[in-house]
Amino acid sequence: MEVVLGIGLLFDLTQEISIYLIIAMLVAFLPVHFNMLNNQRASFGLPRWVLLIRIPLQLALMYWAYSYL
Repeated sequence: MEVVLGIGLLFDLTQEISIYLIIAMLVAFLPVHFNMLNNQRASFGLPRWVLLIRIPLQLALMYWAYSYL
């Protein structure tokens, strides 16, 4: 899906909808990041600081995508 949406960014006709769908995808993945932060088994042994950095990074990516609208 990420590749398809990335390709959609290349064309004027699909660029805006691709941006909205990228933001929606990033929002949909936020609960996964919180689950990995709170569940030792789901964290795959990643250090807690890595899991904590991913949340603001996700928000920054959403803002970055939004800035292109």
